[in-house]
Amino acid sequence: MLVDSHCHLDMFLEEERAELLARAAEAGVGELVSIGTQLGQSRQLIDLAAKYDNVWCTVGVHPHNAGEGPAPDPEALAALTRHRKVIGLGESGLDYFYDKAPRAAQQASFKAHIQGARLAGVPLVIHARNADDDIAAMLRAEWDAGGPFAFLLHCFSSGPGLAEAALALGGSLSFSGILTFPKSEDIRAIARMAPADRILVETDAPYLAPVPFRGKRNEPSYVSRTAEVLAGVRGLSTDALAELTTQNFRRLFSKAA
Repeated sequence: MLVDSHCHLDMFLEEERAELLARAAEAGVGELVSIGTQLGQSRQLIDLAAKYDNVWCTVGVHPHNAGEGPAPDPEALAALTRHRKVIGLGESGLDYFYDKAPRAAQQASFKAHIQGARLAGVPLVIHARNADDDIAAMLRAEWDAGGPFAFLLHCFSSGPGLAEAALALGGSLSFSGILTFPKSEDIRAIARMAPADRILVETDAPYLAPVPFRGKRNEPSYVSRTAEVLAGVRGLSTDALAELTTQNFRRLFSKAA
């Protein structure tokens, strides 16, 4: 069984979700995680996940939305994870490519999410784009200041420096359809060298459909294609890769075990 560790199920119409989940099951995708981007969305995501036995969720503030209000309170973030279906916080992090929120606001929100994840004992799902140095520095600073916390760099498309920094702190890397793109050899090299117990797969649906679906709307069933490519990169059978990444998912997101 595969797990789509990162998608946005709430961005699909309610009437099509049953068909999406059926297609995912046919492709061997047994579970998925619908990711939070705004705190006001949290109740909706929890209710959505509660409707399906094989759907989990996270809650948090995307860096694009970090400027919409003050940084969230870490204790309030931690409290949102008390629901059995909420298995992590995020996605939070830094995005200096679009810069849709002031960088100071992104950093403050990211710091609050790290502290909330530590308080709650759940992993933080991290969005990193064009901000490798600051992400690595903040991870290290928070680790040194407050102690360990679990985290996942989702849709990994950064450089080897951030990969090495994250892995050194016990973090995990999740690979999306970007792994399948012809020009992504650098990402495949990182996927090849990452420790076996730190790799996951995802879609980030409805974005970033893998080859040969590139240009179409992405959906959870397509994580099987990313898994095929990752299996080839790692020299594994697709079944072995599915077993490995699902074990890694359950180890990291222990509430889903």
